Amino acid sequence: MRKTWYKGGMDALELALPNELARTAHGGLVPECARVRLCQSCPVKVELFALRQQEGYYRAQHERACEREKALKEEIEALKAKVRMRERELFGRKSERNMGLRRGREAAAGRTPRGHRAGTPGHGRKSYAHLPVVEEWVELSAQECRCSVCGRPFEPVGGSEDSEQVEVAVRAYRRRLRRRRYRPTCQCPHLPAVVAAPPPPKLIPKGRYGLSVWVTVLLDKYEFYRPLGRLVADLRTQGLALSPGTVTDGLRRLAPLFEPLVDGLVARNLAETQWHADETPWRVFEPTEGKVGPGWWLWVFRSPSAVVFVLDPTRSAQVPEAHFGVGVAGILIVDRYAAYKALRVVKLGQVLLAFCWQHVRRDFLDVARDWPDQRDWGLGWVAAIGELVHLNHLRVEALGSAAAFAPRDAAVRSAVEAIAARRDAELAQPDLHPLRRRTLDSLLTHWEGLTRFVDHPEVPMDNSEAERLLRGPAVARKTFYGSVALWAGRLAAALFSLFATLRLRNINPRPWLTAYLEACARHGGPPPDAADFLPWNLSDEHRRQFAGLPPPDP
Repeated sequence: MRKTWYKGGMDALELALPNELARTAHGGLVPECARVRLCQSCPVKVELFALRQQEGYYRAQHERACEREKALKEEIEALKAKVRMRERELFGRKSERNMGLRRGREAAAGRTPRGHRAGTPGHGRKSYAHLPVVEEWVELSAQECRCSVCGRPFEPVGGSEDSEQVEVAVRAYRRRLRRRRYRPTCQCPHLPAVVAAPPPPKLIPKGRYGLSVWVTVLLDKYEFYRPLGRLVADLRTQGLALSPGTVTDGLRRLAPLFEPLVDGLVARNLAETQWHADETPWRVFEPTEGKVGPGWWLWVFRSPSAVVFVLDPTRSAQVPEAHFGVGVAGILIVDRYAAYKALRVVKLGQVLLAFCWQHVRRDFLDVARDWPDQRDWGLGWVAAIGELVHLNHLRVEALGSAAAFAPRDAAVRSAVEAIAARRDAELAQPDLHPLRRRTLDSLLTHWEGLTRFVDHPEVPMDNSEAERLLRGPAVARKTFYGSVALWAGRLAAALFSLFATLRLRNINPRPWLTAYLEACARHGGPPPDAADFLPWNLSDEHRRQFAGLPPPDP
């Protein structure tokens, strides 16, 4: 069949795009570039051309629909993962430990699980030989101390059958001070008619409550994180009715006593060369100019021998910047929060950042928990990180022996190289899942800080030290909701710092706090030798007096 072209006129049939097929040349508004003139005498070709146009159109529509469907499925999976994450955060276990995974990794590495093993001897009963003994004789009553048949009495014999029980006696009492009076026997005019013994110094002038009450209040609130209301209710069961307002006013008056000690902690903290840092929310309900809402932040900076908590209204880099200044040098172990990367001492190279591997592990663990189809991939990476942590732990144990350290150090470096090679190989895959790519990109971005421990074995692989220090304030935030006033928040930060530092040095806070407050009472304020009460300045006598707490039950 021969195709004939016409230059126009009524004999030509104008065909438009498939969505305009019903329109004719005389009635439709079709762009000129989309029109094709075909011979009116070839209806088969016209129909064939129309079908081809329709095929291309519907194929394109199908491809666009498939793309939309794929995008919607990905969005649905992402939303499902987010729902699983929120449910896990709200209802799931707070611990990240996966017992099955850990035991499997231990078995693969040839290690035995932690805890008591069956068939091995135990530790026995705990010894309380350090506690004072109060003897108490237990005797038979007159009715029991005779034969039940003939009625003849029993005759006492030497010795006794002994047993022990541990008891706690907590009681409130009135301390009545009877100051003896004297009359001079001389006629010297400078003496009064009657001389009385001076009263013992008071921690709060004209205060009614003794030093032991304030030691109990400070420890209960800032060391054991119990709300003041519960302490007041507890003391009421012992017959002591304390007014919460009186206790609050007393705390406000005691706050300046701890300022010299905090200054000493800060100086000691900055004099060292390795720190852990972290932050957690804290509430201060006193209105502050320029601050909207009660949301403040409690920062912690831990060095090997001193802990410093800082309360600030912001979470900006200005807080660690103000703490460290510009004269420090060392290694700072942190998470991947951007404020630490922005520090001036970090940009100048004076302080090197070491990032936390537990946060990296958490990334892969979250993928495994929230994306079922990525579970095996995420747990595979978790196992690899766990093996690296184990190898580094063995290396740290051998720091004192060069012969044992060398092969273990080589094993750690080999494991680090294997993780880097695995990461690069996966990132090179063109069809890598976006979630995997995002997680591995973060691993690559922070790789320099994550491998800081390789050349510095003394640097831990995680920031758990700082996170553990924040657990107590986090409990306090939940039990007494923060601080009503700014002075109370700063007092909390000061005492959190002091008690955490005492725990680092294994010092019992109760006798230490008692001795320091006695010195404050004698001097009517912070003693001039307050620095002598810092753990690294204690005398041998004070070290024996403030002996550490007994170990917990095994």
